Amino acid sequence: MIVRELGGPASLLREEIHSISARPGEVVIDVKAVGCNFFDILITQGKYQVRPELPFSPGAEVAGTVREVGEGVEGLSVGDRVSALLDYGGFASAMAVPRGRVFPMPAGMTFEEAAALGLVYQTSYVGLVRRANLREGETLLVHAAAGGVGLSAVQIGVALGARVIGTAGSADKLELVKRNGAHAVINYRDESWVERVRELTGGRGADVIYDPVGGDTFDKSMKCIAFEGRILVIGFASGSIPSAQMNRVLLKNISLVGLHWGLYFKENPRVLQEAQEALFSLHAEGKIAPLVSETYPLDRASSALVALGSRKTTGKIVLIP
Repeated sequence: MIVRELGGPASLLREEIHSISARPGEVVIDVKAVGCNFFDILITQGKYQVRPELPFSPGAEVAGTVREVGEGVEGLSVGDRVSALLDYGGFASAMAVPRGRVFPMPAGMTFEEAAALGLVYQTSYVGLVRRANLREGETLLVHAAAGGVGLSAVQIGVALGARVIGTAGSADKLELVKRNGAHAVINYRDESWVERVRELTGGRGADVIYDPVGGDTFDKSMKCIAFEGRILVIGFASGSIPSAQMNRVLLKNISLVGLHWGLYFKENPRVLQEAQEALFSLHAEGKIAPLVSETYPLDRASSALVALGSRKTTGKIVLIP
């Protein structure tokens, strides 16, 4: 599914690709499942920080089987079940991927799970463990907790021993967040979630706030962060990029912590290797489990992204070539 002109999800076009071969250091994957993310919408609009030259294909997480290995590739063989993490290009039935971005799948994991476990769980794990240094016993507030990235943060936070509070906008979503381990949930439409966070923490506030929303959500998070707390800036799903009042940062000794996850491929890829190993272990132990709420055929990628952008979805949407 190709974008030739920037115009949002509707600009995606189906095209047949030429045969693909593996260059040195690459692996050709027959794709069985593709994860959808909010930034896939942004990249089709030209509003994401990664702006590939036209034409291009969105998609940052795939799972499938190895068709071919290029010269110099070690540790993988034809037929192996693998997942891969990309900058873009995953909305395809086959693709060539650098070896360093490919991970052998554990036995018993489905292709849909592997695609759904990719980027959002990586984002949450690297963000919570490496960037925010979430510790056992601390309180973690997760915004948009019923979405794909939010649910991953809830599950990982619980697995790390934190007390997790999740926000969402409907009773069904709140129930979903509770089923995924949250100790408390808040409907941000029905009550002042700032005051509710203070109540739930005895007035102290949350030690770590996981914010994929931005805008007004970030501004209000500054009012319920604990002393020496960390606000983890994941993204701006609201469409509004906030500015921080730095006097608040100073007065509570808080930290604003950003996560540009994809930059680790360039600066320190070992971080992502270690995160993937940890995530596979947590999955094997039954501590995390990606929720695939809907699947779409690959050629209906536009409809899948429209559904994702409506904010009416829960968990992950996966495309099936």
